[in-house]
Amino acid sequence: MPEIYFHVRWPDGATQRCYSPSTVVEDYFTAGGEYELTDFVERSRTALGIAGERVKEKFGFHCTGASDQLAQIERTAAAYTHAYAADTAAAPASVAEVPRAADVLKVIVESLVNADGSTR
Repeated sequence: MPEIYFHVRWPDGATQRCYSPSTVVEDYFTAGGEYELTDFVERSRTALGIAGERVKEKFGFHCTGASDQLAQIERTAAAYTHAYAADTAAAPASVAEVPRAADVLKVIVESLVNADGSTR
């Protein structure tokens, strides 16, 4: 199966190379696309779930690489959500003035690349 990597930039500017055992991620992300954090996580769940199932259909077992990558994305996203909640809780603004985390925390998919490093 053609594996693919998608490089993401998290809300604080940190970058991460993410793995998918299938090109199905191209149906959910575009290079240069900006996604609300919650949308990015949902798209990742869907794409990596489908990718894992494709491996299972072809080889008879689920891809642990896809499920491990999703778990890492979920942990990272949760850390940003918790940090944002702690920062806004300490702020003196009223609840109505505090933007939702999803409206502020953005993830950018910087690139989609093949296993050999060539751009998709």
